[in-house]
Amino acid sequence: MSRQPTIPWMHRWSRLLIAATAGLGALTTAYLTVVKLTQSTAACPTAGCNTVLNSDYATVLGQPLALFGFLAYTGMVIFALTPLAISKEEKPELYSTLENWTWSLLLVGAIAMSVFSGYLVYLLTFKIQAACLYCIASALFSLSLLVLTIIGRAWEDVGQIVFTSIVVGVVVLVGTLGIYAVKPTAAMAELPPESAALSLLPFGQPIPGIGWSITTTSGKAEIALAKHLQKIGAKEYIAWWCPHCHEQKQLFGKEAYREINSIDCASSGVSPRPECQAAHVESYPTWEINGKSYEGVQSLDQLAEISGYTGPRDFKNFSGAF
Repeated sequence: MSRQPTIPWMHRWSRLLIAATAGLGALTTAYLTVVKLTQSTAACPTAGCNTVLNSDYATVLGQPLALFGFLAYTGMVIFALTPLAISKEEKPELYSTLENWTWSLLLVGAIAMSVFSGYLVYLLTFKIQAACLYCIASALFSLSLLVLTIIGRAWEDVGQIVFTSIVVGVVVLVGTLGIYAVKPTAAMAELPPESAALSLLPFGQPIPGIGWSITTTSGKAEIALAKHLQKIGAKEYIAWWCPHCHEQKQLFGKEAYREINSIDCASSGVSPRPECQAAHVESYPTWEINGKSYEGVQSLDQLAEISGYTGPRDFKNFSGAF
């Protein structure tokens, strides 16, 4: 009498482990999505989390990057659990089909997420230069999903894994570079005032050299924070044509923003001003506070935190609505 081969424990539990890992990733990215959409401050032991969330890299196609991460993790949960909802004994053909297809989808998804996460870690390290614990955790989740997918079943053709990894990796990397190639940078200061791109914005075209008018008013807390930032020598590097810079102004309000030491890098012509080049400004707005740089729109709470502000925080402007 022949004995049935013993199924390795990893193969028995791999789908549940993948679903659990992807579930943790979904929860993490869902939280970051809510923080980004509400423009609130992330609960994080370092200021890096909010620096990353407020950078230009945190938005893709007009939506929070974390939202796409949430959708990807949710998809992985679905792929991992779908075959488990089918009875192998009652519907063997359907079960076998779903088993094979979902493993292929899990492999493609895990490779794509790992490559993209690797690029984001590169951005964290060399571009944004900030430590975001949530981002690092998400990268580890993605890598774990790839490892679990590879060792979670007996792949009949190892070459399939290698070939799929190369194809998917190249496609994702090229697509990622293409998406971030259009990230607003200091080079955009070379756009002429009559640029069609600016005229297509929903709030109209800015006044050359000035930008858009600030329509919000300031409360006492906003004014106190602005004066504090001025007192400690904080600088904000902006460009008059930059929508995100206008969003930052709206958060302060017109009265408070008069106190801000803002440097318009695009006001002197097609090239950034020398002080902007010396500060290595790569995107707008960029804050320079206590010797450190912070890219992107910063919430007032975040500015208060990183600048050591101890005054009132009952800020009235929570949205930079145009």
